[in-house]
Amino acid sequence: MASVVETVQKEVEPLIEAHHFELVDIEFVKEGKSWYLRVYIDKPGGITIEDCAMASDQISEKLDSLEPDPFPQAYFLEVSSPGAERPIKTSNDWEKAVGKYIHISLYAPIDGQKVFEGTLEDYSGSTISLSYMDKTRKINQQFELKQIGFARFAIKF
Repeated sequence: MASVVETVQKEVEPLIEAHHFELVDIEFVKEGKSWYLRVYIDKPGGITIEDCAMASDQISEKLDSLEPDPFPQAYFLEVSSPGAERPIKTSNDWEKAVGKYIHISLYAPIDGQKVFEGTLEDYSGSTISLSYMDKTRKINQQFELKQIGFARFAIKF
């Protein structure tokens, strides 16, 4: 399904950027018997329902006009905000996350721990520096990006 996602990205990114929105992510997934094309968009200050509806109309029109049809089957189009706990995937995402509270899950545990939440202090392109609390002690630890299986923004309680 990567080719569908790549095609959609190439076609819709200019539409999204023309409105000064950010294309955060695209998914083409099967859930039950139905296929879903999910397009996540954002903008400074947050995306609104009206923004999503307008983008959905334009994306739908653009994708319906493509020849040959890049979709192997019928699908539902969903355009939405990535949410407050959006994934961190790209270099741009990591740069925006510096100074923010994040959640990371590692592929393999370090000292028995695979999940960390804390403030992203630094991003160098291949490593991050995360400060987090271990009981009453503040720890600043480096992680290689290749160690991180999943990262997202987090809400601190």
